[in-house]
Amino acid sequence: MKRIFDIVSSGIFIILISPLLIPLMILLNFTGEGKIFYIQQRIGKGGKSFGLLKFATMLENSQNLPGGDVTMGNDPRVLPVGKILRKTKINELPQLLNIFKGDISVVGPRPLTPKTFGYYPKAIQHEIRDLKPGLTGIGSIVFRDEERILANSPKPHLQCYEEDIAPYKGALEVWYKKHQSFFLDLQLIFLTIWVIISPNSKIYQSFYKDLPEMSLK
Repeated sequence: MKRIFDIVSSGIFIILISPLLIPLMILLNFTGEGKIFYIQQRIGKGGKSFGLLKFATMLENSQNLPGGDVTMGNDPRVLPVGKILRKTKINELPQLLNIFKGDISVVGPRPLTPKTFGYYPKAIQHEIRDLKPGLTGIGSIVFRDEERILANSPKPHLQCYEEDIAPYKGALEVWYKKHQSFFLDLQLIFLTIWVIISPNSKIYQSFYKDLPEMSLK
């Protein structure tokens, strides 16, 4: 049922947003480095690697520049148009093709790069490895402002990600695995739309009283 929902919903949205994608691709071609799409290797179900598709929002060689795989607020590697696309999550729209193809689902743990997946504690890596990643999920909702957290932390941002964000985000994904259902997925889709419209909202706390508690060190 989940796979059917993924195929139908992603197919419909690809058709509906196609009029938006064409002018956006033209804009990116002329405002960035001539790149429209960016493909990054992520960890999928069973630990298999796949190419996650995004609109190009950062300098082409960003992974080899200071900051690596982790992006923080006001990151100098982000292109001007890219800032808008990342804030509104429009840069994620090409991942509808990943959903249609079957690399990811609409809802699931956020697919991470091999390096950032390695920041999860080993027990959490083992626990969620058999889940198909998702375009959105509880981790994506709770960490809607992840870049701001990294920018405001007194720690170097990679240290903050490894010590503070990764363990809690991993605990959230384990929570999802224990509670996953089609109804929960529908709730998380609604909450994703809500937090995009209202970024400072903590409405998810009203829905789920038993979420792991976050404690930034």
